[in-house]
Amino acid sequence: MTASGTEKPPIAAIAALGLTQIIGYGSLYYSFSILAPDMARDLDWSSEWIFGALSAALLIGGLAAPLMGRWIDRFGAGRIMTAGSAIAAAALTACAFAPGRFAFLAALIGIEVASNLVQYGAAFALLVQIRPRIAQRSITYLTLIAGFASTIFWPITTALHAHLSWQDVYLVFAVLHLAVCLPIHAWLSRGVSESRRRSGGETARNVQPSLPPSARMPAFILMVTGFALQSFVNAALLVHMLPVMSALGLGATAVLVGTLFGPSQVLSRFINMVFGGGLSQLMLAIISAVLLPAALVILITTAPSVPGALVFAVIFGLGSGLNSIVQGTLPLALFGSQGYGRLQGQVMSARLVVSSTAPFALALLMSNIGISWSLSVTAMFGAAAVAAFLAITRLMRAPPEAVLNAEI
Repeated sequence: MTASGTEKPPIAAIAALGLTQIIGYGSLYYSFSILAPDMARDLDWSSEWIFGALSAALLIGGLAAPLMGRWIDRFGAGRIMTAGSAIAAAALTACAFAPGRFAFLAALIGIEVASNLVQYGAAFALLVQIRPRIAQRSITYLTLIAGFASTIFWPITTALHAHLSWQDVYLVFAVLHLAVCLPIHAWLSRGVSESRRRSGGETARNVQPSLPPSARMPAFILMVTGFALQSFVNAALLVHMLPVMSALGLGATAVLVGTLFGPSQVLSRFINMVFGGGLSQLMLAIISAVLLPAALVILITTAPSVPGALVFAVIFGLGSGLNSIVQGTLPLALFGSQGYGRLQGQVMSARLVVSSTAPFALALLMSNIGISWSLSVTAMFGAAAVAAFLAITRLMRAPPEAVLNAEI
């Protein structure tokens, strides 16, 4: 039996990280859409401008992600996540007390930078640093727990906002980061440091790359391209779900579609956890990439059918849920655990930069070429992601000489 087969996942660390991921995504991401109308009113902005500010912050956060990834490799993911919790609390507080638009935008940028330090990219790296050889399983378990972030925080944010201003809600969230997330991340950081001091064979525990050196650069470019295109499809559809459904004649069905999307994400992670052990991470990436454009094709060809829209929601959610897993596991499987934080930072940067422009791009397409053609173009982006991942399989099968010739 292999070493990875005898090692057990760090259940306590996964459960603790699951809690901080729920708080991180819930407070820094999912709450924004609920609080945005009141933010816009208080700042005397239109809703378009408030979401434009979010897109700008996401873009800057994406550009900063590679630097954050290098810090994770240099200082350790636990330390970075501990600092990130403090920065998240400070940024949320700064947002709450922002005296005007520019101060609000600066604080929003701080929130997006903090997100890079406390959300999936850093959490995946921490699991790799804790037990590299079983990190793929650990990442799957973590995404299963964190998949409930929207389910938990949408109603929590709504309930708080019924009694508190958006500023006070952000202050409550800042306290959560200081009182819950920061101590957990500090505890995990100490645990990793102590484990490394006790272990003299750190290098032997590393996951080795599955690609020959000559294939790594083209494979990395293809992988980043595939993830970026998937992020475009995801971000564009999730932001415009309601107007797209309405324009297709589905009206109130949009609410039901949104209700099915979250559970479908969690379902895909559960199915993968139970039955996906025999599949390679590259195959999982291909499956997740296929599901997104397939869901769009079903929506386009069946609208305004309600059953068709529901099937779309389930398949799109399954693809999105799997994508969250392979974003963490595929870089590890292809390129190994050395420098994993840097790799995650580069992947995250491409994803965030592309996803920050996706809502605007789809809105522009819909206003110029209509809903059906816009969704068709989006499906083509999804199909291009499939092609990118399939090209990696050819690199893995090709002899080293062929890869070198392709690079030349």
